[in-house]
Amino acid sequence: MSDPIPIGNDTLGWPLPVVLHAITVSIPTWSNNVGYLTHQTPIVDAMSTGYPRFFIHRSIQKLADISQERFGLSGELCLLCPTQRTADYGKEFIHNQALLAGKPSDVRIVHYAIHPMADSAPPHSAEVFALFFHADTYKIAREFWQNCGLGVSSRYAEHCLSVLGIPGFPRVQISEFLRACGKSASRTFETDLIPKPLDASELLLTTGADAKAALRQRIASFFVHDESPASARTNVSEDDVFLFPCGMSALWNAHQLLLASRPPGKSVVFGFPYTDTLKIIEKSGPGAIFYGHGRDCDIDDLDELLARNVAENPSTPPILALYTECPSNPRLCSVNIPRLRALADKYDFLIVIDETVGTFANVDVLPYADIIMTSLSKYVGGHATALGGSLVINPRMRHHALLKEHLTSTFEDTYFFPDAIVMERNSRDFLERMRIINANTEYICDFLRMHSTEGGTSESEGAVIKRVWYPKYMTPENYQICRRRLPTGELDYENGGYGGLFSLTFTSMKASCAFYDALEVAKGPSLGTTFTLTCPYTLLGHYWELEWAAEYGVEEGLVRVSIGTEDREVLLRAVDNALRAAKTA
Repeated sequence: MSDPIPIGNDTLGWPLPVVLHAITVSIPTWSNNVGYLTHQTPIVDAMSTGYPRFFIHRSIQKLADISQERFGLSGELCLLCPTQRTADYGKEFIHNQALLAGKPSDVRIVHYAIHPMADSAPPHSAEVFALFFHADTYKIAREFWQNCGLGVSSRYAEHCLSVLGIPGFPRVQISEFLRACGKSASRTFETDLIPKPLDASELLLTTGADAKAALRQRIASFFVHDESPASARTNVSEDDVFLFPCGMSALWNAHQLLLASRPPGKSVVFGFPYTDTLKIIEKSGPGAIFYGHGRDCDIDDLDELLARNVAENPSTPPILALYTECPSNPRLCSVNIPRLRALADKYDFLIVIDETVGTFANVDVLPYADIIMTSLSKYVGGHATALGGSLVINPRMRHHALLKEHLTSTFEDTYFFPDAIVMERNSRDFLERMRIINANTEYICDFLRMHSTEGGTSESEGAVIKRVWYPKYMTPENYQICRRRLPTGELDYENGGYGGLFSLTFTSMKASCAFYDALEVAKGPSLGTTFTLTCPYTLLGHYWELEWAAEYGVEEGLVRVSIGTEDREVLLRAVDNALRAAKTA
């Protein structure tokens, strides 16, 4: 794909890439990020778009404004859900969290049946379910939107606007969109960092059903390493794969599945996870037990806790489930999953593993997970133009039949067909992309580690990097256990790499800021894109809890980098130039 990628410190607020439904946005300097997080008006006004769970896309906001005008009461605001059930979840979430916060807790749902407003409009209909709440509760309502990923997508909002006959929809031109956001539609972007074009068909499947079937089959195939008749019964099939509108929606639904199908109990979050994972588990159901370091000694403590719980109540599993990542985001550490699996079998709880960062291409957690969750928006989709998520119910595990039967009987497909069609197209070159990304990232990380204090260079010798957080160096013995292997048991060197994500911590905040500002790559939230993308992760994910995050090694100055498919020597020059800037800061 050849959509332009805005790179440079004068690209604040531009979509990455420059398309209408881009899922990330350029925030090119450290001070821009601080300004965005502290709601500085010039920074916020410059944003044409943003990561969809953190930013209300302009098409969605336009539809919300129409809903507000038609159904809203004085002092109310609204958010939009695609179905009655997702709206019910939202109502419960907002009501409960508002009560805890001492905010107005009344929430009402309005079913907006959308019909053409003019004879020229397309001859079809649509619907949304609007959550109305007091304006003082808006921040809590946005937590639901962000944490759970259950709101309408920008493509679905466009569809609704086209049914209403709003001029320009659904075929909004990117030039018109940019002009509406105060951006020059004629601007070009010059860069040597060009993602490698791969030979993947651009032809879209004609129906959403075909796209979803192809996507489920493709995901299932990533788990099949042995096609012998003896393995057929326990191989993942497309019937074990469930699709959702985004990764956090998949995680939310996994947690709801376990809460509904198993005895109630708290869940363990093991290792420092992506920010919204912990929040979902804490806010939904009985709550979370957090082992943020994810060490072997924490497994010892967990074993003791579970034994005490069983002694107190032997008739009920001591916890509902354990959630972990392979490897973790942003620390890129891997936990001792075989030991955790042994505890799960001993105490009868389930393990949910998020392998988004490791990817289907590099890790195989099938021997250890009851449920495997993935944000398809990242590496699988890769091109940053559509969201998606998946759950795989592991046929090798003893609770497979129970979980699959329950999810099948209650599953509500809210993945909008046009989003699925784009995701299916984007995912066709996934394995080929990952081979390039794996090689590029290892090359860059080996260079950076040589210049770090952990790699042997002292501060007196000019080192400004303390540590390169990358699976090759962080708990490598645990990562090796989960690396993808051939049926013979040997490592799959064609795939099975260390992934495309790493983080850097620096000897000073000045060095962190200087490195970030000088690194001439795309800068914004998200990861897994074909183009290299970096962000000050701790700022974006934990700005209001920096001290808490630092307790687990997630320092304020941490810079996270997702490497793309560009020429590795061009990438190396960009990284080297940023490193030089950090050394002179």
